[in-house]
Amino acid sequence: MKQILQSLKNGATEIAELPRPVLSNGALLIKTNRTLVSSGTERMLVEFGKANLLEKARQQPDKVKMVINKIKTDGLLPTFDAVLNKLDQPLPLGYCNVGVVAELGVGVTDFYVGDRVVSNGKHAEVVSVPKNLCASVPDNVSDDEAAFTVLAAIALQGIRLVKPTLGETVVVTGLGLVGLITVQLLRANGCRVLGIDVDPKKLTMAEKFGAETVNLSKGQDPVQISKVFSRGRGVDAVLITASTKSNEPVHQAALMCRKRGRIVLVGITGLELSRDDFFQKEISFQVSSSYGPGRYDPNYEEKGNDYPVGFVRWTEQRNFEAVLDLMSMGSLDVKPLISHRFDIAQAEEAYELIGGAKSSLGILLDYPQESLEKLSRTVKLSPYSNISSSQKRRVSFIGSGNYATAILIPIFKKAGAYLQTVISSNGVSGLHAGRKFGFQETSTDKDSVYLNKDTDVVVISTRHDSHADYVLNGIKNDKHIFVEKPLCLNLDELQKIHDAQLKARRILMVGFNRRFAPQIQKIKELLSLSSNSIAMVMTVNAGAIQANHWTQDLTVGGGRIVGEGCHFIDLLRFLAGVPIISYKKSVMSSQNNDTATIQLQFENGSIGTIHYFANGSKSFPKERLEVFSGGGVLQLDNFRKLQGFNWPGFKKMNLLRQDKGQYTCVSAFLNALENGKESPIPLDEIVEVSRISIELA
Repeated sequence: MKQILQSLKNGATEIAELPRPVLSNGALLIKTNRTLVSSGTERMLVEFGKANLLEKARQQPDKVKMVINKIKTDGLLPTFDAVLNKLDQPLPLGYCNVGVVAELGVGVTDFYVGDRVVSNGKHAEVVSVPKNLCASVPDNVSDDEAAFTVLAAIALQGIRLVKPTLGETVVVTGLGLVGLITVQLLRANGCRVLGIDVDPKKLTMAEKFGAETVNLSKGQDPVQISKVFSRGRGVDAVLITASTKSNEPVHQAALMCRKRGRIVLVGITGLELSRDDFFQKEISFQVSSSYGPGRYDPNYEEKGNDYPVGFVRWTEQRNFEAVLDLMSMGSLDVKPLISHRFDIAQAEEAYELIGGAKSSLGILLDYPQESLEKLSRTVKLSPYSNISSSQKRRVSFIGSGNYATAILIPIFKKAGAYLQTVISSNGVSGLHAGRKFGFQETSTDKDSVYLNKDTDVVVISTRHDSHADYVLNGIKNDKHIFVEKPLCLNLDELQKIHDAQLKARRILMVGFNRRFAPQIQKIKELLSLSSNSIAMVMTVNAGAIQANHWTQDLTVGGGRIVGEGCHFIDLLRFLAGVPIISYKKSVMSSQNNDTATIQLQFENGSIGTIHYFANGSKSFPKERLEVFSGGGVLQLDNFRKLQGFNWPGFKKMNLLRQDKGQYTCVSAFLNALENGKESPIPLDEIVEVSRISIELA
């Protein structure tokens, strides 16, 4: 299927051929009829992509601070690689979609196959959208009109925050698509409206919708005109729907407002506010969050948990419905806003238009009406060729997210793997990874890799709750399995995997890479020269992750101890060289309960403590290991600097760049397959570490 992608690296827009997306639980699979190009938002993304690295940094100073902190802990080269990898990933454009429901996901009850719906789906022939981000289109509302629904919901949410009453005076600064829709909605609400812009055509259109106007291109003073407009009292409210880096719109809004007036920012402006502008009048200022309550809440959007109407009357979905009702009643007319129309195959012309000097407003994209069956879930990328002698195994990946594309896939390729198929849920990341690293094909059909006889190895790099099923399916279909940690999320899954693998002929490997790091191998070598028991302290300055992040969800990510803490339990288990006989956890009371100390005792008398802390500073090393034995100490900082204190024959082993052992881990796995050896990590150790991690969670 065709989908519009944009490069953050160079701003290029592409009409790519992707496999159609997989239908998720609680979602609708929608065959697209029409989408609307959001000129403001999408122009901004294109301009950002075209900017050089320095200009990108200037536009996002907060991201620059994050990069600087990462350099301090991880070093310059790994940080630079991470930034380039992030910018290299294509961005799917669009969020104003109209289409017909083709399939319903598990748990969807309010929609039916064949329904015409709006959603925030992308510019693509087929989209999979959670049910709370969809709404049914009335019969008397055309696809052209319905395409404006999501954009109009943004305007409506800004108005809801302003809380206008009948007869109030409201200024709308910026008369793009959102601004012109805002004018109409305010007029429907019984308000007197003053529109401000520089474009005479947009001002004329605002006047047709019932607004008075200020033409900035003619040097008209919006503050003075607003005084006359408000009969000398000051306007009741200002909605800023402009997109500019200037602080002037907010400053002018404050000057225009009456005492205790309201300002709501819907667009983008500079936010260097003057206290004096707001202090004397007690003006309120608020930033509107997109379509309404529920936006960016995974419980609402991804899990489909609606807010009770008695407590939250207007969610984003109910805002969609309200907009469609207004269109159906004739109170909102968006047809005059349509300036251009293109077929999806001509989309590049549309983006040249919004990025150029020629005037445009609402740009619609039309889609061919092919049957869903004709839109394949697999796309061939490279011609098949014979495997060279240096390529060890045919490898397919399930999951192509950040870690897979930045670390795992490049390492498997470097280690000599023949890259067969890469699976992703929406097709975008899979296409990018497939083209970048030379996979034969990309697909959204995860079962295809198990049934494909050409695939020897399946690498699993997906969200944690899917690992167990993918592992069990791989074992059942006689595949070698490399699964990124954790192996699974509960003891029942662990028991099933253990029982299945005992009968399997293939290797099961978990990506516990830290035990393979060169400095850890050196520590192991130094420890082998002594029979003393050891005491280990592993300090993990993990940093805070928001409570609504998927890794914090016990049903999806398993929590941070299962999801990441298992790495360090495995590391200490490897260094001790014997089973763990007792363990306990102490947790600091916090919102996420992800600041904890874990104490381990080993069969040979050694002990280990893992401090997994989410409340530290990013300027401190992220991972520090200290090993105490026989009067000496070994200290490893961030897998770069290893020092020996009173350690016979050893002082230091420093690396130019961080090495957490990922490449050696993968190489050991592939070499074991080639040479018919056992797994580099014994199954009983994988099960032991997984069990303890789960029980400590």
